[in-house]
Amino acid sequence: MNWFLDVVKNKYATFSGRARRQEYWMFTLFYIIGYVVLAVIDAVVGTMVLALIYSLALLLPSLGVAIRRLHDTNRSGWWLLISFLPLIGAIVLLVFLVTEGEKGDNQYGPDPKAEAA
Repeated sequence: MNWFLDVVKNKYATFSGRARRQEYWMFTLFYIIGYVVLAVIDAVVGTMVLALIYSLALLLPSLGVAIRRLHDTNRSGWWLLISFLPLIGAIVLLVFLVTEGEKGDNQYGPDPKAEAA
């Protein structure tokens, strides 16, 4: 939960720097859990307002952590646009997000794993 809160509180719209795999995937996990809970509540109530507000409120942090994750693999944030290609784009982006980050400093900043140790 700390990974999710750190992204939302401290790095809300931060698109520079690097994000570890754990930071990205823990944020994604808690984002999906929160969305599913709100979607169930919305289904019971008969609206989709809560899930929509939740998604819009977390749009910038989601983009920011994904871009920082791509930076960790030494790729530009513009690679997110590849997801617009049907099927193949999503698979390529998933591979980029799953691969281990570059060891040591790169053009996007210092190694976040080295900072954590």
